[in-house]
Amino acid sequence: MGLFDFLSKKKDEKRLQEGLGKTKESVFKKITRVVVGKSKIDDSFLDELEEILISSDVGVDTTIKIIDRLQDRIAKEKYLNADELSTILEEEITNLLEENEDSSPKQILENQKIKPYVIMVVGVNGVGKTTTIGKLAYMFSQAGKKVYIGAADTFRAAAINQLSVWADRSGATMVKQKMGADPAAVAFDTLNAAKSNNADIVLIDTAGRLHNKINLMNELSKIRRVMSKVIPDAPHEVLLVLDASTGQNAFEQAKQFTKATEVTSLAITKLDGTAKGGVVIGISDQFKIPVKYIGVGEKIDDLQIFDKKMFVKALFEK
Repeated sequence: MGLFDFLSKKKDEKRLQEGLGKTKESVFKKITRVVVGKSKIDDSFLDELEEILISSDVGVDTTIKIIDRLQDRIAKEKYLNADELSTILEEEITNLLEENEDSSPKQILENQKIKPYVIMVVGVNGVGKTTTIGKLAYMFSQAGKKVYIGAADTFRAAAINQLSVWADRSGATMVKQKMGADPAAVAFDTLNAAKSNNADIVLIDTAGRLHNKINLMNELSKIRRVMSKVIPDAPHEVLLVLDASTGQNAFEQAKQFTKATEVTSLAITKLDGTAKGGVVIGISDQFKIPVKYIGVGEKIDDLQIFDKKMFVKALFEK
């Protein structure tokens, strides 16, 4: 690792710790307080730990997994003090995350094999989908990639206008039509333009409506079908954006979208504004879909590539 990479990682670690401040303060400090003074793992301790994890929206099923793993470790290893118990808990949560499928965005940033690489972005209105697209465009542009954005959420004029601002800020090229246009037609034009101009990355925005799952499924299927006519394997990735601050609603949205289309990756936003950061652990575990990006602030560079070890370490950092 060179000096620049080292300094960049330290900056990311610091920003992550700041972004997870509310979750750390309300949840993982509670765990630390429960651990202190314990000389043995008893039912009372496990009940308290279960309540804390569930309250942070880790989810019931994932919480039970973590507690079972903790009990197994304690049975095998002699538990001596609070610091060791905290370390074991941190290790088991990290191990749980690392068991899930992984597909690092660094492969696209450093060794891109598919060109243009097409990402269809889905998610309900209000989760930070448009902002995430803008920040992704900036991340890829900063890595020297030529980025195209397709404004296929044609049902809201605000979405098109907001996306246009982000495209300007990130240095991306935006393809759009008027409000009410056929979303699939916008995607078709975007891929044609990207292909003709030797683009590296294409980001396709989609409408964020969940009121009628059948309509959503049909619309997303149509967009995918039309894109594949221009680039046979497109989209190469379907990125679902979820808002961490909605807690259990984020789980429900993940269920709905995974039924409506084949979601292959996740971006979890607004971690800096909530104490429900545990939702990242639960969603990653329950849906077996890799979390690729997390949002830890409002700045254009506050979208981070999800580093599992760094994330858990930031939560437990004293």
